Amino acid sequence: MNLQPFHIHTRRQFLRTTALGAALWQVPGLFAEELVRTPKQTEGPFYPDTLPLDTDNDLLIINDQTTPGIGEVTWLSGRILDGRGEPVRNALVEIWQCDAKGVYYHSGSGDDLKRRDTNFQCFGRFLTGSTGEYVFRTIKPVPYPGRTPHIHFKVKRQGKELLTTQCYIKGHEQNPKDGIWKRITDPKQQANVTIPFEPIPNSKIGELAARFDVYLGWTPADV
Repeated sequence: MNLQPFHIHTRRQFLRTTALGAALWQVPGLFAEELVRTPKQTEGPFYPDTLPLDTDNDLLIINDQTTPGIGEVTWLSGRILDGRGEPVRNALVEIWQCDAKGVYYHSGSGDDLKRRDTNFQCFGRFLTGSTGEYVFRTIKPVPYPGRTPHIHFKVKRQGKELLTTQCYIKGHEQNPKDGIWKRITDPKQQANVTIPFEPIPNSKIGELAARFDVYLGWTPADV
């Protein structure tokens, strides 16, 4: 696990390239019958009980600070799709995860908060566009006692919660031992949330890319 600080773009540069980053990792639309509904999963005890000072989609830099969070830089992107395979526009995608030391931004972390990476945001939000895309810059998730590495997801629209789930690292040795991962009994649904974290070709800082498409299995208009 790489815990060394890394050089990153400034916040302004990142915000300018966000749309490009999303476009790079889009795939052609899929037929509805090919889609596998993303399973619901527990929110867990560590959804922030107070929001951090910054809640944008760059979890590596807080506001205009210059010191980045620690970890393996990962561009996490995907699309939010309804039951017909159509993109869901104006969906609010939230992610939250522990830092590279295994500590969440949550009062329940107790004494561990003293060693938390205060330069890592731990939580971010993104509002989807016309193609349902989202993109975050974050770190590759790490394990902590009792859990395999994972990133929490929550999708909302017009004030309604549509889905809460988690995504995992494909091939990670702790997945089969994880109680929450094992609760997904449908192999196709399990594959839907277990995704590759792959090196970005020619990245000088060893960045990774991960794609997680969320299939709601119904249309937001139905709720």
